[in-house]
Amino acid sequence: MNTQEIVKNIFYVGVNDRTTHIFESLWSLPYGVSYNSYLIRDGKNVLIDTVESGQTYDFMDKLSSILESEPIHYLVINHMEPDHSGSIPAIVAKYPDIKIIGNKQTIGMIKGFYHINDDKLFYEVKDGDVLELGTRHLSFHLTPMVHWPETMMCYIPEDKLLFSGDAFGTFGALNGTAIDTYTDTELYIREMYRYYACIVGKYGRFVQKALSALSDFPLEYICPTHGPVWNNEIEKVVDIVDTLSKGEGEDGVTIVYGSMYGNTQVLAEAIASELANLGIRKIRVHNAAKDDMSEIISDAFRYKGLIVGSPTYSMNLFPPVESLMQAMLTRDVKNKTFAAFGSYTWASAALKKLHEYADRLGWEVVSSIEMKQAPNEDHLFAAKELARKFKETLYDQTGI
Repeated sequence: MNTQEIVKNIFYVGVNDRTTHIFESLWSLPYGVSYNSYLIRDGKNVLIDTVESGQTYDFMDKLSSILESEPIHYLVINHMEPDHSGSIPAIVAKYPDIKIIGNKQTIGMIKGFYHINDDKLFYEVKDGDVLELGTRHLSFHLTPMVHWPETMMCYIPEDKLLFSGDAFGTFGALNGTAIDTYTDTELYIREMYRYYACIVGKYGRFVQKALSALSDFPLEYICPTHGPVWNNEIEKVVDIVDTLSKGEGEDGVTIVYGSMYGNTQVLAEAIASELANLGIRKIRVHNAAKDDMSEIISDAFRYKGLIVGSPTYSMNLFPPVESLMQAMLTRDVKNKTFAAFGSYTWASAALKKLHEYADRLGWEVVSSIEMKQAPNEDHLFAAKELARKFKETLYDQTGI
């Protein structure tokens, strides 16, 4: 995608990555990803963040197409993960008189990651500091642990424009335009849930602090480091991030199961069928051994109800289910209406392990069932009863 002017003299100069298959060597990228950077031309030329090192050539070419022989005076680093900071060495090499703006932690990380140690290159800012440009002011706002300790955002009041770092970001390469007003955002809204759950999920309380600190700022544009520039749908995306960071979730139920020979799956399908019969419409069923883990985590994070089933495997949970529950623990997921079902052939362990995870996460177990060997009529009846009790509890809590 070419450069694009967002408002007068503020340009999108990011790049698309449609080649990388796995983000952070963990999360699938079926639709690619964008690495977003922005250039302000207003008395001084200010670059906001860079891009991943493998995209440096395209990035530098875009900057040159706008700047020609002009220098970049300031490079602002809102977030130091290498997908955003990877081109810092190339920028410093091409523009040796540049000043790199960051907070104290940012500067330490630049020295550690890229061995740029000349203190004369750095301009340290603190929360609330303001840089005067030509007709604009750029204010800096520290947002630690959203989702690294050095993260910050910067704001231009004259344009009501926020450079938000990874906050409000999504997976998905951009399709022809950077601004949401001019594209179909359905993909990006869906991918925002997956991005938040997998990347930011654990740090909800810090996201809430950042949202509170920025709540008095009028917003017409949010410019994140991944995904579209938000203009038309600001209210929607802020609401999504607010809801997820509170751990509130949406109405609906995610069912995740592991099944080696299909017996545990029978219970999962029976529970899903009964929930549907009871009027619950948003039901997501995942086979933990087959489905993309990022999609499972996203749905488990997104919806209020979570039901997990596993066979006993070497006196533990079936490994893909264990991975899911560990992911929930890593993200410190709160406020789930939870039920569990387990199965075994000669020695029971899975159900007990699911209860232990629920206890560690602070989830009350609404109902649970256990099956020895293959399902019979009693097991299927118990599955329906679990669904009924689960629906009643979910209805009491959410009104769905």
